Amino acid sequence: MPLRASLIDVAREAGVSPATVDRVLNGRAGVRARTAERVSEAAHRLGYRPDPAAARLARARVARLGFVLPAGTNTFVGMLAEQIGALGAWLAEQRARAEVQTVDVFSPAALAQHLAGLHGRFDAVVVMALDHPLVRAAIDDLAAAGTTVVTLVSDVPGSRRLRYVGIDNVAAGRTAGTLLGRFVGARDGSVGVVLGGHALRDHAERLLGFRQVLGSEYPTLKVLDPIEGQDRSDRTEPLVARLLRREGALVGLYSIGAGNRGIQAALEASGRAREITWICHELTPHARRALLDGTADAVINQDAGHEVRSACRVALAAIHGERVIADQERIRIDIFVKDNLP
Repeated sequence: MPLRASLIDVAREAGVSPATVDRVLNGRAGVRARTAERVSEAAHRLGYRPDPAAARLARARVARLGFVLPAGTNTFVGMLAEQIGALGAWLAEQRARAEVQTVDVFSPAALAQHLAGLHGRFDAVVVMALDHPLVRAAIDDLAAAGTTVVTLVSDVPGSRRLRYVGIDNVAAGRTAGTLLGRFVGARDGSVGVVLGGHALRDHAERLLGFRQVLGSEYPTLKVLDPIEGQDRSDRTEPLVARLLRREGALVGLYSIGAGNRGIQAALEASGRAREITWICHELTPHARRALLDGTADAVINQDAGHEVRSACRVALAAIHGERVIADQERIRIDIFVKDNLP
């Protein structure tokens, strides 16, 4: 592959000084029309493109990235925040900085109001969002005002967001259905589902995929109406405890979102933890321990570090007019059991 043509290469091809090429390519005055035309033709022949790294270093202003994450004690969200903090040095090299803000994402009015307050404060906003008309409108307003918006983990596809960074959640739900069906085996019975909320796009899509697989491939397993725990362990524990008391035929449990500490506590307190197949999401320290002690059977994971790095790359590419390599930004679905923990 030929090396990228440099500004000096263009100057040599056009028979002018590098300073003249710089003036022409950056649209500055002081160059005769014929000379400018000669420089443009030389740049086209050589396929000249500005060096993004050099262009970033030449800019005096630092790009501002705002991350809007859910408030509360969600461990996976904490992992995302840690990864954002760990990128500080790399972002500084890109002449950028990131700020993390939290809001109650289960309240569409609160999230929309928070996004409305970000106008003019950031060049790009990365938001773990709720799919709701108020939130879509707030995202659209930010985009219309020139702010790049990237959705993270949970998408708002009807909005003017630039890109979604996260896993294919329907596929993740189907994966959970296949795992649970195979672990349960020949047993018949009911399957409980715990999600954060139906308005969270990632949770709704996982539920869809899960029901598709169990309905078509495991018809003897009855999927119960989902429990909404708002991703909080203090809510999921009593709800799951009540489910375990009510459903004597329960053979499986699918935790779509967070709140897994509460679910684990309820399973262990019931004395049925080893009887019930439990599939959950995100390899947090709590999920790791649940796998090791046999309470959880499998964890479906998305790499928090990869997602944060991808969101930053996508946002900076949009701000600086650079290209995005799609394959690099694809977030994989990982499956962990106790035998392949990293």
